[in-house]
Amino acid sequence: MTTTVVIGGSFAGMTAALEIKRKGKAQHNVVLIDKSPLFLFIPSLIWIPFKRREMKDISFKKENILKKKGVNFIHAEALRVDPNTQVVSTDKGDFKYDNLVIATGPKVKYDVAPGVETYTHYIGTPNGAMKIRKALEEFKKNPGPIVIGATQNAGCMGAAYEFLFNVEKWLREQNIRKKVDLYWITPEDYLGHFGIDGMPLAESMLKGFMKIFNIHYRTQVGVKEVKENKIILSTDEELPFKFSMLMPPFIGVDFVTNSTDLHATPTGYINVGEDYRHVEYPNIWAAGIAVNVVLPFTPKSVPFGTPKTGYPSDETGKIVAENIIRVSKGKTDLKKKAWGKIMGLCIMDCGKKEVIIFSDHLFKPRNFAIMIPNVFYDFSKVILEKYFIWKSKHGYSYLP
Repeated sequence: MTTTVVIGGSFAGMTAALEIKRKGKAQHNVVLIDKSPLFLFIPSLIWIPFKRREMKDISFKKENILKKKGVNFIHAEALRVDPNTQVVSTDKGDFKYDNLVIATGPKVKYDVAPGVETYTHYIGTPNGAMKIRKALEEFKKNPGPIVIGATQNAGCMGAAYEFLFNVEKWLREQNIRKKVDLYWITPEDYLGHFGIDGMPLAESMLKGFMKIFNIHYRTQVGVKEVKENKIILSTDEELPFKFSMLMPPFIGVDFVTNSTDLHATPTGYINVGEDYRHVEYPNIWAAGIAVNVVLPFTPKSVPFGTPKTGYPSDETGKIVAENIIRVSKGKTDLKKKAWGKIMGLCIMDCGKKEVIIFSDHLFKPRNFAIMIPNVFYDFSKVILEKYFIWKSKHGYSYLP
């Protein structure tokens, strides 16, 4: 029997573990190790501050689903791996493997600039989303300027855009919009770059949104320092604020950086081929955010990264699972699909409005790419959420 250990239980890890077991059946022992007992649908965190969702609506315990599908779940924190002895060390013991899948997700680099962690908020965690809910309740008692955006080296601009437009809608609902100067700051070369070198009409569409909603914006800027009531940009411009949410950069988790023999990048990502196999160790694989993605573009002035969203994470999890099964059967023809050639599929919520973003490839060149605005309601975003949570709760990893 072949034993595969999967580190991480979010989009990529859950998918990889379930698919390896589904395809490998009794010949494959699959162990998933994760420090969180819950699966969280991260894209819906943007709705938590506005009480449109509660945490229980977008999370569930994963152990029973995994057990039902034949995957062993270990609730533990993975500390390091020794690729030579093929042993993963955790805070609950060591685990020997034949194949290792690293799907660990990111660590947030809050210290990207002085004061970012102290004076601004972050929407990307349950704790951060709940803190924002509380902060906005206080803010509406004494409103003032708001600054929302992303710092230098950030890659998840989409979620920040979504939060921006949801805040703008919330301000109108609270009847305090006229009291608030709303600012958007981003390292992107232009509005709607998204870390994928843009989409047709993206820049003009977002410029239109900024004008309609009276949002001031700055592109090609980083954050030099954040003080208690102002953000100092890389251009030395100072923006005052009463509330701020910034997306910092992601870096590799401690499990990766502590495992020195993995020879990860300086930012803690795993170097793999287009088959998501480690470039040095043929029995180690990576999926999702843990993958090192080489940018096909060079930022003009301020560095930023590319998004690693749920869809490509899910897709790379499937590719890794398929390739592990092929290798176990003695096959050498592995499935390959570079990160940039994965289909682009995203629905950007714009405050009970939405923009559907679809392309045949994440990166250029593309044969097909389109952005479709829906100014009436964000039903596509809601449908996608309901579908993915339903799919995940039932362990239907093979579905798109």
